[in-house]
Amino acid sequence: MADTRMSEQERQSFLTALHVGVLSIPRQSGAPLTAPIWYDYQPGGEVWVLVGKNSLKARLLSEGSQVTLVAQQEAMPYAYVSVEGSVTGIRRADKDKDTLPMAIRYLGAEMGASYTEANSANDSLRVSIRIDRWLTVDYAKTMG
Repeated sequence: MADTRMSEQERQSFLTALHVGVLSIPRQSGAPLTAPIWYDYQPGGEVWVLVGKNSLKARLLSEGSQVTLVAQQEAMPYAYVSVEGSVTGIRRADKDKDTLPMAIRYLGAEMGASYTEANSANDSLRVSIRIDRWLTVDYAKTMG
């Protein structure tokens, strides 16, 4: 069977690209909370996400929490990057530095600006996650 793992450059590039992530957060009892989420990442840095300050995600997260984020390519050839890491910081999201850039990343300039204005109460938290471990698969590598 072909080696489907991504190189460091491939995985960094994949995680930087636009994907909806899936974040898993452990709970004290029962299954982890797993939910789709917008995220951002720049090569060599931390992943960051925005969560509602009154959300279940926010209640479950604290500095040091261990989480997993998965980003996938849903069209063939299938691929994914899964990162396991530790929450390094949680702070109130800044509308101009956090919320607007994230909305533009996912919605484009015009819709991102409208989304940000419509959510101007800015009840979001920015959660930063240090990547401790990478798991990757790129099935294009099997299609030699």
